[in-house]
Amino acid sequence: MRPWTNILAAVILAATVPAANAQVQSPAPSPSQPSQNIPDQKLDATAAALDQIADVKQSYTQQIESTASENDKQRLVDEANKALVKAVTDQGLSVEEYTSIMVVAQSDPVVRQKILQRMKPGK
Repeated sequence: MRPWTNILAAVILAATVPAANAQVQSPAPSPSQPSQNIPDQKLDATAAALDQIADVKQSYTQQIESTASENDKQRLVDEANKALVKAVTDQGLSVEEYTSIMVVAQSDPVVRQKILQRMKPGK
């Protein structure tokens, strides 16, 4: 993989893989670990951000792969990174809040399932 795709892939994977693929990665919490109490509004916003992130990934990956100039590729990677941040902040979340919720979703199957249920089908 080329360096520019490594950068984009790292950002996208960090943002999307924990919620989408963690279902098979984490054991259920023990009874002494209650599910995190994240407000429904924040879960809705996280799911909406994930939907937008998937769209950004698809759009920019295609553009980057079809661009020959390394300078243009780097410009597109920079644009993609800004679009990823905007996808989160447009939902009323800070990047820190989004990251925090995604970390919880990675280890808490209840939170993860709530987010997945809120995502648009096909994402």
